[in-house]
Amino acid sequence: MEYRNNPLRSLLRRHNRSSGRNNSGGITVRHRGGAHKRRFRVVDFHYRTGCYKGRLERVEYDPNRSASIALVLYGSGSRRYIISPQGAMVGMEVASGNDAPVRSGCSLPLWKVPVGTCVHNLEMRPGAGAQIARAAGAYATVISTNGANVTVRLRSGEVRSIDGRCYATVGAVGNAVHYRTKQGKAGRMRWRGVRPTVRGVAMNPVDHPHGGGEGKTTAGRHPVSPWGQHTKGMKTKRSKGRRRAILRRRGYE
Repeated sequence: MEYRNNPLRSLLRRHNRSSGRNNSGGITVRHRGGAHKRRFRVVDFHYRTGCYKGRLERVEYDPNRSASIALVLYGSGSRRYIISPQGAMVGMEVASGNDAPVRSGCSLPLWKVPVGTCVHNLEMRPGAGAQIARAAGAYATVISTNGANVTVRLRSGEVRSIDGRCYATVGAVGNAVHYRTKQGKAGRMRWRGVRPTVRGVAMNPVDHPHGGGEGKTTAGRHPVSPWGQHTKGMKTKRSKGRRRAILRRRGYE
């Protein structure tokens, strides 16, 4: 059950919203604005060498992400927020390090994770911090070990080779039913900072390539953005020089 009182004040930061505007005030991302005031929870995504043990004090709602977060009290007396794993309960013991047990919520290097285990919060490079499988219900599956590298399969179907020294947390991310949430009304989307989207066919020709025509019409062409760029069927993922780590692209069986 989620903790309903105030979050830990020392782990809160100001959350300045840009409403989709750049430093010149121009809109670079449309349909953003408003939103309820909220503060950022500092979540610890970095794994440290050595053995760390802690206890989950509470599971909290985070307005800035789909997953829940958990407050962990470590043996040194420090407290940190982590992404709440599936099945997290108050008082659950978590550990991080080479000797950590293969148990939900515990973190250890990928080369020590048994084949077939589900993990989340994966690092892409040793020491870089968790970057993969951080959203609600997300996980990756360890499918093989090949020398110094470990092969994992992501939810998208992509198969990726990752350095075995990279850390990951055992289990899936909690709050897996997040996708079933119904907003219920337009006002709730406005609280989240999402403004209305107007269809291109409802605009005038001066405003959108789909606009104009007598009465209710179709676009009459392939879907494009207000600036004439194709919006469906085009790949938008950038390789960033890491394509050699992808053994099978997403969407392929």
